[in-house]
Amino acid sequence: MRFCFTILVLVFSLSLQAATQKLLILGDSLSAGYGMQQQQGWVHLLQQQLEKNQSSWTIINASISGETTAGGLARLPELLTKHQPQAVLIELGGNDGLRGFPAAQIEKNLQLLITEVKNHQAKPILMQIRIPPNYGPRYTRQFVALYPALAEKHQAVYWPFFMDAIAVKPELMLPDGIHPNVTAQPIIRDFIAPLLQKL
Repeated sequence: MRFCFTILVLVFSLSLQAATQKLLILGDSLSAGYGMQQQQGWVHLLQQQLEKNQSSWTIINASISGETTAGGLARLPELLTKHQPQAVLIELGGNDGLRGFPAAQIEKNLQLLITEVKNHQAKPILMQIRIPPNYGPRYTRQFVALYPALAEKHQAVYWPFFMDAIAVKPELMLPDGIHPNVTAQPIIRDFIAPLLQKL
């Protein structure tokens, strides 16, 4: 009898583990909570909401302020091996664009990121990124167009940029005009939550 009970407990435990899905966020300062405490950032707020709603999703935030596509590409293999996520949100490219990196190089790095995720049997999610028009309209158009094209070409999930409705409102931005402030974090959480549930 005790043996049967032990087996049932083990099976139930394995079922719970199987139901848990991990989302790895590979992002930059927009997801790292720049200018605020970690628990104030949208990623932490989203994790709290998921736990409250007893969602199967668990978030692993591997975002670093100042991260580029090349930096993310260098870190990704170890992160995938360590965490074994079911999905990876690639929120990178903004720092590349702000530094004027060639669009072809950004495209290549994003493509390699998507491929690396798929090679680990995880679902790649590519978030649209936008940048200020510092380098002229031609570069800006090339940069923005990379994301939907890559998502379609490599069958990655495509998510719209969570800053689109925030960057145009100064009251939701830090004085630098680039990063969202604390007030914007719950808005970003509520933007991402339904997208995540659709997975």
